[in-house]
Amino acid sequence: MHRFLERLHAPERPVLVFDGATGTSLQQMDLGPDDFGGAALEGCNENLVVTRPDAVQEVHRQFLEAGCDVIETDTFGATSLVLAEYDLQDQTYELNVKAAQLAREMADRYSTPEKPRFVAGSMGPTTKLPTLGHVGFDAMRDSFAEQARGLLAGNVDLFIIETCQDPLQIKAALAGLEQAFAAAGERRPVMVSVTMETTGTMLVGSDIAAVVAILEPFPIDVLGLNCATGPEQMKEHVRYLSAHAPFVVSCIPNAGLPENVGGVAHYRLTPVEMKMAMHHFIEDLGVQVIGGCCGTTPAHIAALAELAQEMTPAERPVRTPQAQLQRPLLGAEASAASIYGTTPYHQDNSFLIIGERLNASGSKKVRELLNSEDWDGLVAVARGQVKENAHVLDVNVDYVGRDGEKDMHDLVSRLVTNVNLPLMLDSTEWQKMEAGLKVAGGKCLLNSTNYEDGDERFFKVLELARTYGAGVVVGTIDEEGMARTADRKFAIAQRAYRDAVEFGIPAHEI
Repeated sequence: MHRFLERLHAPERPVLVFDGATGTSLQQMDLGPDDFGGAALEGCNENLVVTRPDAVQEVHRQFLEAGCDVIETDTFGATSLVLAEYDLQDQTYELNVKAAQLAREMADRYSTPEKPRFVAGSMGPTTKLPTLGHVGFDAMRDSFAEQARGLLAGNVDLFIIETCQDPLQIKAALAGLEQAFAAAGERRPVMVSVTMETTGTMLVGSDIAAVVAILEPFPIDVLGLNCATGPEQMKEHVRYLSAHAPFVVSCIPNAGLPENVGGVAHYRLTPVEMKMAMHHFIEDLGVQVIGGCCGTTPAHIAALAELAQEMTPAERPVRTPQAQLQRPLLGAEASAASIYGTTPYHQDNSFLIIGERLNASGSKKVRELLNSEDWDGLVAVARGQVKENAHVLDVNVDYVGRDGEKDMHDLVSRLVTNVNLPLMLDSTEWQKMEAGLKVAGGKCLLNSTNYEDGDERFFKVLELARTYGAGVVVGTIDEEGMARTADRKFAIAQRAYRDAVEFGIPAHEI
């Protein structure tokens, strides 16, 4: 077990404190264009690790002196997608390595056996929302993978995917991390921190229940909130996480809501006020990881570090590293999800109703709409099933002579923002399923999972489910065809259940 997880899951359950606002601290240094490497690079904080490493380490030093346990690397925007805006995309790997090394040096300097200090590799949301089509999944995943490789090479202790505004962006970041872990042959702990706007949802409209349902399948260690608001506006979201998230919960708020003072964002929450607000989260809701986002200074972090020494979080069930593969639900509910909300698999007053009309294999109308590429017409079919109280929408674009992967991409990318129900991606070809998964930020189901083409396709669908966080619907079909008797159906079901569980798909997703 990594030493950060050993500390996090120690018997005394310590409250761990992250640092404060890097941007706020750098702004207070009154840096000019020359500090950033020229006027064209002014504002690119990530380049300061090369041009002004002393300034970056001074920020780390101030927060370490204040008593934080974890400092974040100066890499919030250090993906090629963001660095391209400064024509620095070719330096992505090197900037991340350097940033991690600078933070590592400072953390090691302050670390003691009694109070170890850790480095979190910061991975921000980029400037693009994949759910809205700003960037493709593969490009975003690869950009995060490159960043993660650099941070790993610089020896970070954990990763924080932060200020997340789109569930699909989180999935791309997690997929990028998995690529980096596989290449390095080792893992690091993972923390995900989402941003809930004053509207009560993420920027693309996801509520906190959807966040939990979408992220529950993934091997993350800490889930929480940061940015956008102060602790007061985070209360109900944190309360939901405390009751339902199977992970350690974090809360890293701004120093209150930002106010425009003379054209500059100003944050009014004092260190004492922040300490008082976080007291409730720790004592009553079991929050174990705290820190500060925009507007928080070393004084805020010192107040939180003092609070951490005084308190033990309320007890709540969390997944231990040893239980990650089994994925116990704990307070979570087995559900599918759109990007907007959740649909429990077990309905209180009904069976789970799957809307099957959006199926090119079984509907002449859908085939005609698909052939004419009438996407609005297909969305209208989906909306009609919503009105008729379907719980989940099956999507099947299998139609001879058409590019099914493109059709699945084009249709699902429209459904996710126009329909508030989860999707069941249905195809005899796993490539089409994956095309849909790459544009569906919610938690999908994968239909037509069977042994008709042998083990290879069956396990490929399971791999998709594990990679993209989906459930599977298994048909009792094997190499000999569809089972006709109860005994044959039961035998195939047993085989599928055993194979899926051994592969790492928990029982509640089968």
